[in-house]
Amino acid sequence: NHDRFNPSRSSTFIGTNESLYIAYGTGSMSGVLGYDTVTVANIEVLNQIFGLAETEPGAFFYYTPFDGILGLAFPSIASSGATPVFDNMMMQNLVAKDLFSVYLSKEGESDSFILFGAIDPYYTANGITWIPLSAETYWQITMNSVTISGRAIACAFGCQAIVDTGTSLLAVPERTLTVILRILGASSSGLISCSSVSRLPSIIFHINGKAFPVPPSAYVMKSDGYCTVGFQGMDVPTESGELWILGDVFIREYYVIFNRATNMVGLSRLP
Repeated sequence: NHDRFNPSRSSTFIGTNESLYIAYGTGSMSGVLGYDTVTVANIEVLNQIFGLAETEPGAFFYYTPFDGILGLAFPSIASSGATPVFDNMMMQNLVAKDLFSVYLSKEGESDSFILFGAIDPYYTANGITWIPLSAETYWQITMNSVTISGRAIACAFGCQAIVDTGTSLLAVPERTLTVILRILGASSSGLISCSSVSRLPSIIFHINGKAFPVPPSAYVMKSDGYCTVGFQGMDVPTESGELWILGDVFIREYYVIFNRATNMVGLSRLP
């Protein structure tokens, strides 16, 4: 039951014969490229190239509540050399600053927002830690280590992480997942006793010399009386070692600023 884009009903649509295929962490799509005016809230982006999905194999996208994907990473990894929408916003002078910021509410989508071109000062009252990017592909940064109760459980000599709103959980290397599940007392499928949640430790991400804790209230999901931990195993090797994905479980604890002017990620503990 998705809203669909019908190019024949748009007087500004320009089609191409160029095909497109994208594989995501979950699901994939194929289709064709086209151009049209893309409006996000009150921002009108002219001549934006985008993919019109014709096939999405499997059930994943069928059941998702969203109708499309708005890519906000760097042009270097854009499919078919397309110019991403935020790059066009910058080039067309549609944003006051070359950055965007994200707040994910713990209450679901009710209060969550993405702010193009601005930082909301209310959410940065605790100060902003700026972290330089280690690659201009995804929003990729270097982590120093990951600790639980003062002990390094992974990434002891540094590793890579991407901050990604498009990933729901915390994606960690498979062997690290085994270690985390064992320390927390969870089953191999991630199930954990709901009564033990209050006694679980925080998981602390050490980034750029600062500690960013994620408490059990953030990484344990409750559903239908069952509790599961919000980690998934995913092996993504990079030139600089293993890769972690700091998804929504992490982002719900911090206001995140994606700064294209300085190529940095800003993190601020939520008030």
